[in-house]
Amino acid sequence: NAALAHYSPSNGSSRTLSAREIYLFDTGGQYLDGTTDITRTVHWGEPTPLQKEAYTRVLMGNIDLSRLIFPSNTAGRTVESFARRALWDVGLNYGHGTGHGIGNFLSVHEWPVGFQSNNVPLEAGMFTSIEPGYYQDGEFGIRIEDVTLVVEAQTESEEKPFLTFEVVSLVPYDRNLIDLSLLSPEQIRYLNSYYERIRAHVGPELRRQRLEEEYAWLQDSTEP
Repeated sequence: NAALAHYSPSNGSSRTLSAREIYLFDTGGQYLDGTTDITRTVHWGEPTPLQKEAYTRVLMGNIDLSRLIFPSNTAGRTVESFARRALWDVGLNYGHGTGHGIGNFLSVHEWPVGFQSNNVPLEAGMFTSIEPGYYQDGEFGIRIEDVTLVVEAQTESEEKPFLTFEVVSLVPYDRNLIDLSLLSPEQIRYLNSYYERIRAHVGPELRRQRLEEEYAWLQDSTEP
């Protein structure tokens, strides 16, 4: 049912999962030190060429916006199209916002941060999701959502600080759905750096909890 971007489960529409199709899970929780909102899309079988290309282009959009460097006091709507460009290149799009503010043990969708026309300019210290997607009615849905922190970017200029995003969601992407031939060298380097961070932060914690099966999965999922 992930072809419906805002699907809610019900007894009448729920059905059995199959390894022959895409599965999208939008997950999160509220903790004393923060709120999470992370979406991943996986396929346990053999994805179609369209599914693989669409997923890869959604991932490209997620990466392109996440690694963007932009001037201070920039409105989210000004940079939002970076998350859509890889999809637009082949005539695809998605019909929902690209991200929303995330509260600290408050609202999961917290006003007024985000990428729409009526959101406030981005400032260091804000948390926002970045979540491009693609949906084909009646067939499948794809969304990749990370929580990001707006931080000052390291630049050579002495002008007033520029900003960028630091992804704080440490969850691998589904390798089975990535078409590496579509990714640029910069995007691949970004992915590898991200996977190194996941290993460094999550790996020791899994070992500490003696979750060896999960640790092995993490190592496989974060191979360069």
